[in-house]
Amino acid sequence: MSKLQERHQERRQERPQERPIGLSHSGLRQGIVRTCREMNAKRLNQGTSGNLSCRIDGGMLITPSGIAYDRMAAQDVVEMSIDGRCHRDRTPSSEWRFHRDILAARPDVNVVLHSHSIYATSLAIHQRPIPAVHYMVAVGGGVDIRCAPYACFGTQRLSDHVLAALQGRMACLLAHHGLIVLATSLEQAMWRLIEVETLAEMYVHALAIGEPPRLTEADMNEVFEQVKALNYGSGNGSATTAPPRNAEPPQGRIAERVAPGSADLAGIAK
Repeated sequence: MSKLQERHQERRQERPQERPIGLSHSGLRQGIVRTCREMNAKRLNQGTSGNLSCRIDGGMLITPSGIAYDRMAAQDVVEMSIDGRCHRDRTPSSEWRFHRDILAARPDVNVVLHSHSIYATSLAIHQRPIPAVHYMVAVGGGVDIRCAPYACFGTQRLSDHVLAALQGRMACLLAHHGLIVLATSLEQAMWRLIEVETLAEMYVHALAIGEPPRLTEADMNEVFEQVKALNYGSGNGSATTAPPRNAEPPQGRIAERVAPGSADLAGIAK
């Protein structure tokens, strides 16, 4: 087994069932802390970089600014209204704008997870999207994983770029910055982060040999048909066939296919 395969085996976990969060605020806070620590422990992030938010009634819970994850407690997680007002004296992550804007624009999403994982960020530094070099690129919700243009962290301009890159998608890179994944639960967010980072690592290694060939539109259509036919990853006997509600207008046959990992919002945390 190669080192790449060993690292992926260490990180990889069974794809979780797609479901609403369905936890109390206390449970969500604990889950946010646990997920952030897991992200760093699996070398998918480091230090105080990255951030995580979860939808709640009227707003979101989001990681605080400047607190190392191994010192972060559940009470440190910040509650914010959709208008950007904080309900505690903690300072929210400097990236709260794109968290707020994504959750406002995407009713199919409960969780926004941002990391500075090594391989995805390496591609983002080169402003390279992840093309269809492997069929699992479909975990990002489409035929590629886009790279949003650069803008300074914490700005509305960055948030605007992010929203455009995530239109009809569940993941994107941020130029010279990092990676964002969307999900319906904390578990699914970690699963998607692992898969996208692994795809990025494969792509970086493949580029060492040369620009790799890409799967065709017909190839990706077949992937999406298999997802639908096999109920791939649904975990509950029903296919995950619903694309994001605000997906781009169909443009050709490929746009008619499912976005694996996207699911309609069936509820929010209380």
